[in-house]
Amino acid sequence: MIRTLRQILVVVVLTGLISGCTAIRNANNKQKGAVIGSAGGAVIGGVIGNNVGKGNTVLGAIIGGAIGGVAGGYIGDRMDRQAERIEEEIPGAEVTRVGEGINVTFNEEAGVYFDTNKSNVKGTSAETLNRLAEIFREYPKSVILIEGHTDSAGSDEYNMTLSQQRAESVTKYLIAQGIASDRFTTKWYGESQPKADNSTPEGKAKNRRVELGIIASDALKEEAIQKTKG
Repeated sequence: MIRTLRQILVVVVLTGLISGCTAIRNANNKQKGAVIGSAGGAVIGGVIGNNVGKGNTVLGAIIGGAIGGVAGGYIGDRMDRQAERIEEEIPGAEVTRVGEGINVTFNEEAGVYFDTNKSNVKGTSAETLNRLAEIFREYPKSVILIEGHTDSAGSDEYNMTLSQQRAESVTKYLIAQGIASDRFTTKWYGESQPKADNSTPEGKAKNRRVELGIIASDALKEEAIQKTKG
């Protein structure tokens, strides 16, 4: 599923480039990221990156870290495998392959959630993160961006602090499972990046989430360059 989606989007976006970049201008966030590495290298990456905007910083980080070209394709193949492992081990997670990286979203319906006004990891959330840590151990040449988000209930200041506490809680838990701390970057955005309508209970549940961006480390980028020389 993941591989097929990427290949279809590559064809669509390349066709759009030939006809004046219309496809990129009209693409949604998933489509904007899906061609980096396997199809266009730095030129396409620059066009797409400028259109992601501030609404999804995980996608921006993934696109910004892309190296493109044949080496990008090498990285993409390894990300395919890692994404498939996450889908297999954590069925509730929303896993999106984006160019040379992976975007994973956990909300209250997808394995990592928190009690109201709380930030400690426990129960089902701990089990999910244990499985995720095992996959990170299998793929040591990736780095991980962890972001915390909240719904709109409460003040901006309160939500910013709560999103920080939750994102840091997930990072600390994964480090406690033996994942090197230098693989993580942790950020938080409060209620400023909603994915759904905050006027409904269902939308609020989707907005109370932790998002991950999984990106190639410098070591993997160097390996990709060396392996694809010539």
